[in-house]
Amino acid sequence: MARFKMKQKVLAIGDDFWIENDDGDRVYKVDGKALRIRDTFVLEDRDGHELAKIQEKKLTVRDKMTVERDGHKLATIHKALVGIRDRFNIDVEDGDDLKARGNFTDHEYEIKRDGDVVATISKKWFRVRDTYGIEVREGEDEPLMLSLAVAIDAMSHHIDA
Repeated sequence: MARFKMKQKVLAIGDDFWIENDDGDRVYKVDGKALRIRDTFVLEDRDGHELAKIQEKKLTVRDKMTVERDGHKLATIHKALVGIRDRFNIDVEDGDDLKARGNFTDHEYEIKRDGDVVATISKKWFRVRDTYGIEVREGEDEPLMLSLAVAIDAMSHHIDA
């Protein structure tokens, strides 16, 4: 398992922030692009190479964001409007679809594939306020899982440009 640390509610369009590993090293950067048309975040490695682009899809009935890599769509995150709690369904282009379930506003949820947990998001691992962790199962696409967490955070907290 790889564990990462992210600041909560720092996500604002135009803001950049770092995702750190367990040792406190900056390993990924999220660049909040200030575009008026739609919310866009870019996940980069520490050398500034783009690993994924996370974009809000406007003019859709349900909240939706996509994650792209090298111009190809990796996944689409849909907010499921079911009951009191939000749920997210994640359509993966070249793989099995994922589901995110839990308490998104409090950053306590899991991302699962066929019932198996592939990533866990939790504030319990850190004592620092406004910080949460993302634990990614070994062998999973780390940039994709981190991008999904960024998208779900943005969709759960209604970040506007």
